[in-house]
Amino acid sequence: MSDHNAQSEVPQIYLLTPSAFDLETFSPLLAQVLEDHEIGCVRLALASKDEVELGRAADALREICHAKDVAIVIDSHVALAEKHGLDGVHLLDGARSLRDVRKTLGADAIVGSFCGTTRHDGMTAGEIGADYVSFGPAGSSALGTGAQAEKELFEWWSAMIEVPVVAEGALDIDTIKSLTPHTDFFAIGDEIWGQDDPSAALGTLIAAME
Repeated sequence: MSDHNAQSEVPQIYLLTPSAFDLETFSPLLAQVLEDHEIGCVRLALASKDEVELGRAADALREICHAKDVAIVIDSHVALAEKHGLDGVHLLDGARSLRDVRKTLGADAIVGSFCGTTRHDGMTAGEIGADYVSFGPAGSSALGTGAQAEKELFEWWSAMIEVPVVAEGALDIDTIKSLTPHTDFFAIGDEIWGQDDPSAALGTLIAAME
């Protein structure tokens, strides 16, 4: 994921998969979205603990993403990221396991950190080498503790901190308009996959950034 100065450029899209999906149905949907839109990174966000299922999804989606030169990371599963040739991992525990994961995956891997609504966790993660820090939910949702990552947090971060920031969780057109000047990435997933035409739904959200 490349570093973008949020003030001068439109945020990139960081695409999350659904937490459960059928690979045969989802693969063409993902391919279509990558065909139609400029995507910064894809995150395999399956809730499953089944390593066979996760591995199969990782292999299939990696091929689709890499064919379009899009990086793909996985939630939490460091060993699977290594084994299946993914570009990195998205950690859900703030800065806690970051040093170990960086040691395991090496300097070139993407290691990102979800820090909820906590500025302190975000700064710690950034200091010890996170490639990006994700805050959320940016809209009102049940993600994490249900506490919302306020606009002020993104404003402060984008003004003070060099590490790219991701806004995620319950994003709608109004939230996207409000956060566009203050974030480097919007993490979008459930917002579009439930729609009849996910690619068109994403286009609507992207248009809200203009």
